[in-house]
Amino acid sequence: MNILFISLGCDKNLCDSQVMLKLLADSGHRITDDEYEADAVIINTCGFIISAKEESIDTIIRMNDLRKTGRLKYIIATGCMAERYKDEILSEMDEVDAILGTTSYDKIVQALDDCEKGYRKGYFQSIHKDPKTRDRLIAEGTFSAYMKIAEGCDKHCTYCAIPLMRGGYRSRPMEELIEEAEDLASKGVKELILVAQETTLYGIDLYDKKMLPELLRRLSLINGIEWIRLLYCYPEEITDDLIKEMGSNKKVLHYLDMPIQSGCDTVLKRMGRKVTAQKLREIINRLRENIEDIAIRTTIITGFPGETEEEHKSTMEFIEEMKFERLGVFTYSPEEGTPAYKMQGQVDEATKEKRLDDIMKLQQKISLDIGEKKTGQVLDVIIEGRLPEDDVYIGRSYMDAPDVDGYVFASSEEELLSGDIVKVKIDGAMEYDLTGGVVL
Repeated sequence: MNILFISLGCDKNLCDSQVMLKLLADSGHRITDDEYEADAVIINTCGFIISAKEESIDTIIRMNDLRKTGRLKYIIATGCMAERYKDEILSEMDEVDAILGTTSYDKIVQALDDCEKGYRKGYFQSIHKDPKTRDRLIAEGTFSAYMKIAEGCDKHCTYCAIPLMRGGYRSRPMEELIEEAEDLASKGVKELILVAQETTLYGIDLYDKKMLPELLRRLSLINGIEWIRLLYCYPEEITDDLIKEMGSNKKVLHYLDMPIQSGCDTVLKRMGRKVTAQKLREIINRLRENIEDIAIRTTIITGFPGETEEEHKSTMEFIEEMKFERLGVFTYSPEEGTPAYKMQGQVDEATKEKRLDDIMKLQQKISLDIGEKKTGQVLDVIIEGRLPEDDVYIGRSYMDAPDVDGYVFASSEEELLSGDIVKVKIDGAMEYDLTGGVVL
């Protein structure tokens, strides 16, 4: 059977999608990227915020419209939205032939077989369990890959529905991760990006202590892995051991994704965050004192329930003071089942958007200033492709995670291949991107 796979949402969802793809390929099914050639479509849904749920539903409806005119026979929904709204999907969405929860993706082949037999089913188990299989199918030529080191979350921030869909925090055994990373390296992966709902707590449940520094040491010994990047680090869980390992391990990039969500104490308290603005200052200053060229990426939520104009200005002042190298902004999304959903003082959408725009305009100036200071420096850049119309290559430096950060546009007299890591002398900066030339 020809299978079209659509993976929506975050990079952690992508890891799950690749596991399902491997199971399907091993069972004899063929993977296609042509929706008109597909006999079945599997949609790994996202349910994190309202817009993500809308995208998931729209994709299901669009695929059902395709089924009316083409060869497509079956639609299967998996992932976070499928987990969270399983009853509604089964009772109200006849478009879907089968649904799998977030810990049931090892049942994907069975679900497809049951569809062929005419059964309409849901496949679910406790969200605190994990499927046993971890082998993944990645596209040929992949040189940058995510690796999920833990599942679930115990933080229970008041705005977040992740624990409702993914369960409590569960680290993956270190030996399993080493084996997966070795397999990825054997397939040509050079950049390994560690992800979880919270990476800095890795190992606390299995080994009674935080083991991320040890995991980084073990991963850096793998031949072929040249860059290791850290995403989703809770600030209060960043230890001196982690900072020391990042500073001394040549394969660990000086890049840290550390979502803070707000720079205002009263908002942080309503969010259920475990830090204050002063504590964040201390953590950021400690990172920068020990790793001089570190690039800190963060995210901010605007329009959290009860957020006043003064609280918004407080966050703006914090951003201006801290001057994050990379920053993203999201408007608050009210999620059913979370404490913030019922909080007083819900902020209207127009105000949320205005505050988002305020922050992004500020960050554009900060980002440009930081970029201009890179002029004259030589940075290692991993090449992603070439723009023939401009006769330049496009790549990323250590400061740039895939899809969320900027790019380096580099000229080169030598032909380069995707995945090559080259040295580029920076000669210009834009708001988020850098330009330069490859040096030998």
